[in-house]
Amino acid sequence: MKAFPHDSTNQYGMDLRDYFAAKAMPKLIEDYQNEDRLVGDEDNAERIAYLSYLMADAMMEARDI
Repeated sequence: MKAFPHDSTNQYGMDLRDYFAAKAMPKLIEDYQNEDRLVGDEDNAERIAYLSYLMADAMMEARDI
């Protein structure tokens, strides 16, 4: 499923899971900054990405997809 399909074939656009992850990411980045963690640190960046998709997967499951 695409979040922003560009045509009727749905071959373009952002996956809904990616959209949900992108929406979750700013709060996770803010939380890391508030804890004085370096967001640009490779381990922290990977953790933020992982947590973003973890949240996205929970949102997808909640939608019964």
